[in-house]
Amino acid sequence: MKHLIIIFALLAAANWASAQNCGCAANECCSQFGFCGTDTTYCGPGCQSGPCTTNGVKVEEVVTDAFFNGIANAAGAECPDRGFYTRAAFLDAVGSFRGFGTDGTADDSRREIAAFFAHVAHETGNLCFREEREKSDKYCDPGFPDWPCNPDKFYYGRGPLQLTWNYNYGAAGRAIGFDGLNNPEVVGTDVGISFKAALWYWMQNCHNAIVSGQGFGATIRAINGNLECDGKKPELVTSRVDLYTRYCGQLGVDPGTNLRC
Repeated sequence: MKHLIIIFALLAAANWASAQNCGCAANECCSQFGFCGTDTTYCGPGCQSGPCTTNGVKVEEVVTDAFFNGIANAAGAECPDRGFYTRAAFLDAVGSFRGFGTDGTADDSRREIAAFFAHVAHETGNLCFREEREKSDKYCDPGFPDWPCNPDKFYYGRGPLQLTWNYNYGAAGRAIGFDGLNNPEVVGTDVGISFKAALWYWMQNCHNAIVSGQGFGATIRAINGNLECDGKKPELVTSRVDLYTRYCGQLGVDPGTNLRC
């Protein structure tokens, strides 16, 4: 998958739960952009620390063993990377990203979880692949001097959301804490980093689309819109939408509107 969305490291750091300490008073929240306050602008979506407000949804109670294993079990017996992705690693990674599955209404949370796993299932073949299957390009864009490519490395898709391109690896590595430009392989070998890289990309590009009510179609556009949306590959869009509506059904939530891009 080719992620062509430009990612700014500063924005990445803002949403990374431990990126900065606002130094707020005890009754204040540290907002997603690093400012102190007490209303929903500070304590609502993206809140990093303090008395952040949530909707009461607990991700671990929504993503049950049955839900997670149901996705993995949908892969064929010949799945090459069966067992790499685990629920425990996912839940551990979620702990580093405040707001995932807890912002907005309770229905928003379930839609977000369904949307995330719909894309994960689509991109990994039901948690079957750690890496992109067609590695035909190094995915090095020299137009990003802050993220210079290592000529000996390849930045093809890896992980649950198939992180791609040097600028995404570089920015994700800086936010999460790995050398994305010189060691991109770790996204496909360390399951913890793998899920954190996926959630980092999600929180930068997809989270607000669900919470703000833009619909599942906006997340498709954010992930692979340049290749699939606007009638380019409607069958792939349909695959993502079918998975999303299926998981919404399993989680007992209406999928909402604007499902396609």
